[in-house]
Amino acid sequence: MARIGNQRRDVAIGGAGFAGLALAIALRQGLGSAFAVTVVDPALGAAASKDPRASAIAAAARRLFEAIEVWDAVAADAQPILDMVVTDSKLDDAVRPTFLTFGGEVEEGEPFAHMVENRHLVDALVKKATELGIELRAGAVSGFEHADHTIDVALADGETISTRLLVGADGARSKIREQAGIATHGWNYDQSAIVTTVAHEREHNGRAEEHFLPAGPFAILPLTGKRSSIVWTETAREAERIIALPDDEFHAELEKRFGLQLGDIAVVGPRRAFPLGLFTARTFIAERLALVGDAAHIIHPIAGQGLNMGLRDVAALAEAIADAARLGLDIGETQVLERYQRWRRFDTMTMGVATDGLNRLFSNSSDVLRLMRDVGLGVVERIPALKRVFIREAAGFTGDVPKLLRGEAL
Repeated sequence: MARIGNQRRDVAIGGAGFAGLALAIALRQGLGSAFAVTVVDPALGAAASKDPRASAIAAAARRLFEAIEVWDAVAADAQPILDMVVTDSKLDDAVRPTFLTFGGEVEEGEPFAHMVENRHLVDALVKKATELGIELRAGAVSGFEHADHTIDVALADGETISTRLLVGADGARSKIREQAGIATHGWNYDQSAIVTTVAHEREHNGRAEEHFLPAGPFAILPLTGKRSSIVWTETAREAERIIALPDDEFHAELEKRFGLQLGDIAVVGPRRAFPLGLFTARTFIAERLALVGDAAHIIHPIAGQGLNMGLRDVAALAEAIADAARLGLDIGETQVLERYQRWRRFDTMTMGVATDGLNRLFSNSSDVLRLMRDVGLGVVERIPALKRVFIREAAGFTGDVPKLLRGEAL
């Protein structure tokens, strides 16, 4: 066992987002209170999350939240996606023909995804971690050094945690990844995603829409009530211009893309732009260190899989750690971490290639490519078995699925 002062710690997690908190909870529930976990993040000093974004929680990720006893706390604020419609058009086209539709159930009575506002989910995770007695420290990891069978983690407040395993869950600009000397490979897209929330006059009935426009996808994702989350892709320069517009001009640009199918609309959340890119860490592991979530990989939001990929990391790493601990193995040993990396590396690379290809295929004004993709969408629409494959992939049920993603306890 490792120590913090006169206390003992097994795992230290840098980052208290979805991935870091879910991992801590899963390990505490799976291995009991004797297994000591600390989560460190400056955001833990805040009273409540103020994240204005919403996320699509795939069915497998929802099962994970059920398994760690968090889903019930957010279920009332979760909007099931009951229907998905894909169109392909130019911005000024009078009609946006529907090329592909998906029913919203991966299994009978189980939607393939829910939309949940990030703040509700983060607050529920913090509450559950607190109830379980997991140590939550408001601060930052400032560095670390390897010792004999441990890794000594220095905190910004001057204290040091000695642990068997350090997990970097500190986001796309991970300081832990950087301090470990792990390079990333990838590229920026010269695109940004404009994110906001709108209220509308009519019910959405759980229907999500993705309009493929030359600049990139414009997604309308249903939230509870007569509200929807917007993820609107533009070139980086155009996104910067649109974000800076006065309210009435921003509304006009939004309405031009949103349409009037849900009646009058009004922006009811802050509007922000996030740069887009594809980046993957050269390795997900190092000596007594593992990366999860955005610290390990960033993909385009075109398929809504970014957060879900991070939760797949959590499920795989938690299972690898739990299995090793029950066998009496050192959870920070290379063979334990290599099992995690083998489990996640191929899936991550495959999803990265897929989203990159989709973005390049759809985010352009080529009439030839538009014809090719519309023919392809039409073929998928006419083959129910193929649509079911896509739904199961989006829901997270393909490949070697870890226990937590099947809704099973560790």
